[in-house]
Amino acid sequence: MPRIHRRHLVDDAGLAALRRPRDDVVGERSAAADCFEAAEGPFRSYRRTLEVKPRDAANGTWAVDERISFRLAVPVWGPALALPMKLALRRRRPDGQQPWWAPPQRLDPAAASLLGLLAILSLVSAYLGTLLSQTLTFAARDFGADKASQGVVLATARIGVAATFALTLAADRIGRRRLLRGLLVIACLVMGLVAAAPALFWFGVGQTAARGLTNATDIILLVLAIEEMPARCRAYAASLLALVGGLGAGMVVWLLPLADLGRGGWRLIYLPPFAFLPLVAWAGRKLPESRRFLAAEARAIASRASRPRFEGANRRRLILLAGAAFLLLLYATPASQFQNEFLRDERGFSATRVAIFTLVSGTPAGLGVWFGGRLAESIGRRRVGAVGLVGGSVLIAISYLSHGWSLWTTSVVGTVLAATTIPAMRVYGPELFPTRLRGRANGITNATAVGGSVVGVLLVGWLAEPWGGLGRPIALLALAPLLVAALVMTVYPETADRTLEDLNPTDVAPDDTESQAAEEPMIRSETETSGR
Repeated sequence: MPRIHRRHLVDDAGLAALRRPRDDVVGERSAAADCFEAAEGPFRSYRRTLEVKPRDAANGTWAVDERISFRLAVPVWGPALALPMKLALRRRRPDGQQPWWAPPQRLDPAAASLLGLLAILSLVSAYLGTLLSQTLTFAARDFGADKASQGVVLATARIGVAATFALTLAADRIGRRRLLRGLLVIACLVMGLVAAAPALFWFGVGQTAARGLTNATDIILLVLAIEEMPARCRAYAASLLALVGGLGAGMVVWLLPLADLGRGGWRLIYLPPFAFLPLVAWAGRKLPESRRFLAAEARAIASRASRPRFEGANRRRLILLAGAAFLLLLYATPASQFQNEFLRDERGFSATRVAIFTLVSGTPAGLGVWFGGRLAESIGRRRVGAVGLVGGSVLIAISYLSHGWSLWTTSVVGTVLAATTIPAMRVYGPELFPTRLRGRANGITNATAVGGSVVGVLLVGWLAEPWGGLGRPIALLALAPLLVAALVMTVYPETADRTLEDLNPTDVAPDDTESQAAEEPMIRSETETSGR
């Protein structure tokens, strides 16, 4: 358990300030004389005590020993967060002010625990989802396939959207938790078996099956996060999950030099999913169900309401988001999926150099994701999304036409700018639909986005040969995100700092005091223990 000990020499006003409950990274309440516990904050346990020595009559000061002990309610990631939390607790901030790295609004223990569990699943899902783009060029070399065949594999892998849609539809019927508990376990098994693929056809079959499962996982875990986070933390949660997902994707890049070991070296990168299985199974068992889902289902059962349909504002929002998703993936998918092929074939990079380029250009994107989430909460989703879309798409397109230092520079800056849009744009899908339509709406949006992906990769794959490379086809498709940026600024609503019930008036807010003991006794018991 992390502990802090500070010795203060203060006057009467300073002593009074120390005896006042904190309201920054932790919301304190008095437990006894000169003893405080957490009333709010992401803590499993927290205690601050003051030992006040007799007043020094000579100079009128008090010697005070302040001791703080705490344990974060964040599974797995808690030790990594302990140091920044210790630094934050050592310095008392003005009331309501949070550290730069913390969410804009304090999380309670249940929300912090949920976010930690979802981060684990996001990391694994991102690893699985990145394998295709990072290893396809090396698998194709092993199987003797050309660019057109790779485009077909990238396109057919999107057929898994059928499974994605069915699973997201089921999430509105049977709940978010039940599906998340098993989806990634199956995906890890399927993707691990791709290591034994005897031909490009079976490689594509495995990718198609696993991709449907991981896409559904990404959608459902984001929906669950948005439903359980406070109003001013939804974009923050999306940015955190994207950031951890970036770590999972980076793990594939770390292992990419294995592809240089021989024609079948890429197969070694498909073995870690087997090692993820115990962690995924453990996290799935700990997940709670969404309180908003439980409240919506209880209300529907009580009123005998039928399944809602897309009508009025919900239909207009669905058309808007689905169309924007099609346009975004029309460009983003070929720009990312063909990058390794471009670097290896058109710029002569080895697997190791490809890995270095990807790490150099992709690692700073974490800063874009992080600050994009904070800016989306402070200045709004629309401005962050529009600026990032324009700057990111233009610079990445230029990188495909560049050589040498300009290739590296435009790729790095463009990737960072594009990354700022991730939290701002991702939250719109769950935010703009009521609870009983949320999974279905995001499944439809994902299916439409996959359609854009298919068109994009096929178009770029077919145009690459007659147009003399990938650069000009990618530049042509960069017009699509520019159109989306115009839609964001003119048509999209601003959702920052608004509750989901405000955005969707037909929903009813869950009872914050309702016990989840039946669904998740672990979180309840740990919270009560910390209170004692």
